[in-house]
Amino acid sequence: MKFNASLLIASLLAGLMSTLAHGNDALEKAISGEHRSKTNIGRNEWRHPVETLKFFGIKADMTIVEIWPGGGGWYTEVLAPYLRNDGKLYAANYDGSTGSTYMMKNAQKFKDKLAAHPNVYDQVVVTSLMPPKIVEPSLSGTADMVVTFRNLHNWVRNAQADAMFAAMYEMLKSGGTLGLVAHRGGNDKVGPEAAKKGYLAESEALRLATAAGFKFVERSDVNANPKDTKDHPEGVWTLPPSFRLGDTDRKKYAAIGESDRMTLKFTKP
Repeated sequence: MKFNASLLIASLLAGLMSTLAHGNDALEKAISGEHRSKTNIGRNEWRHPVETLKFFGIKADMTIVEIWPGGGGWYTEVLAPYLRNDGKLYAANYDGSTGSTYMMKNAQKFKDKLAAHPNVYDQVVVTSLMPPKIVEPSLSGTADMVVTFRNLHNWVRNAQADAMFAAMYEMLKSGGTLGLVAHRGGNDKVGPEAAKKGYLAESEALRLATAAGFKFVERSDVNANPKDTKDHPEGVWTLPPSFRLGDTDRKKYAAIGESDRMTLKFTKP
């Protein structure tokens, strides 16, 4: 039989396109699944989970660690069903070891959420990552990807950023990806005081990540919001979904939408 290189290439390309389409379909299914509330599904408009995860390079057979999913686990709702059959999801959450009642209650809330829907979350492994008392990189060198969403300001505000980036670096395989989304402030928004309002300069994220050993790969504006003036009385929490000012200027802030966010991709050399 005569070897047909063109036919082989066409077949390989068709297989690749089929795999990519299947991955996109699986993500689309996850973001609109019945396990998600209408409120959380409504936030897809601002958080762009499919586009964000595709930018990070997600694949369904990866081992992924989500850092600090909090009490609600908004992204866990997407990652868990997507990875359930062929991949693995570890949720490295905060806990109450530093005396924070808020964190202790939300950590338990997250566990209760997962336990209530075993058909979606039964394969998720929950662990703790809470400097300075608990830094538990139990996946040392085994994760394909680490992702974290809207947590950077908490780490900077509480002097935990260096320890968190070091732990994330330790978890990843060589060549693994760190995907980070955070509230984006102007170039002057650096340090703990700025972090109290939620906004931080993109340069701050780059500095912390590269200091831990990460190599910057690429940025995306998929979560950018040019309507966000970043000068709100209660910082990022003035905007939806928090609406910390209650009914005061609610329509104004609803029209702005959620905060402007940096979306950064790094790799572990």
